[in-house]
Amino acid sequence: MFAERYGAGREVYFGLHGWGGDRRTFAPLAAHVPACASFHSADLPGCGQSSAPREWTVEGVTEEVAGAIQKLRGTDMRPLTLVGNCGGAVFALLAAQKLGAEAVGRVVMIDPFAYLPRYFRVFTSATVGRHAYNTTFANPVGRWITNQSLRGRRAGASDLTGSFAETDHEVSRRYLSIFDEVGGVERFRGYAGPVDIAHGERSFGAVKKSLALWREVLPQARTTALAGAGHLPVAEATAQVAAVVFSAGGGTRTESETN
Repeated sequence: MFAERYGAGREVYFGLHGWGGDRRTFAPLAAHVPACASFHSADLPGCGQSSAPREWTVEGVTEEVAGAIQKLRGTDMRPLTLVGNCGGAVFALLAAQKLGAEAVGRVVMIDPFAYLPRYFRVFTSATVGRHAYNTTFANPVGRWITNQSLRGRRAGASDLTGSFAETDHEVSRRYLSIFDEVGGVERFRGYAGPVDIAHGERSFGAVKKSLALWREVLPQARTTALAGAGHLPVAEATAQVAAVVFSAGGGTRTESETN
């Protein structure tokens, strides 16, 4: 897996972007990396400059991610922090589950879905999926219309579909099928490592509904609402995200989130 490094400190952070994105998702954090840390922003298998996984399955991609983490650790046996954005948060948690506390000290999940919403499943359909996807994401007019229709789920001039102008659409559709293959959150029950969940205040309803599901299977998880942010909090609320990512104490939680 290809990764771009920000910072030169010994505390290691490994970032996994979400659906339709690449390593550039985390570029806004570059200026916020502490001197003691280094942030490695990776392209998921098949995305950006990373080669495709040996097999397009949940286990296949997780194996590639876990291998990249082990390679990054090298002879430095200190556990690192995994940071996953959107769908990348699921792979961060899967890798942490696979590698254990010896390799992963903390998982930070940014605006994570706990399930694949119905409106995404249509794109995986064997009959209309490809056409629906191409109309929505592979077409510049479709992307513009979709982004405009989702203005309530983003902040300012953020573009929820902008990354799809450069993505490999076949890879993008494959990842939707993989996210569907993950199933529910039950597979993560019993994971006991430290977890921080940061979500956009204006994000999708499915993300907000997901919070209760994550809290139920990961009772140790600390949740942080990112003020003013939609589904692109790394770009829309960079300083708030950085405060969660680079602080073991996480961000400031609202009363409703701590109950």
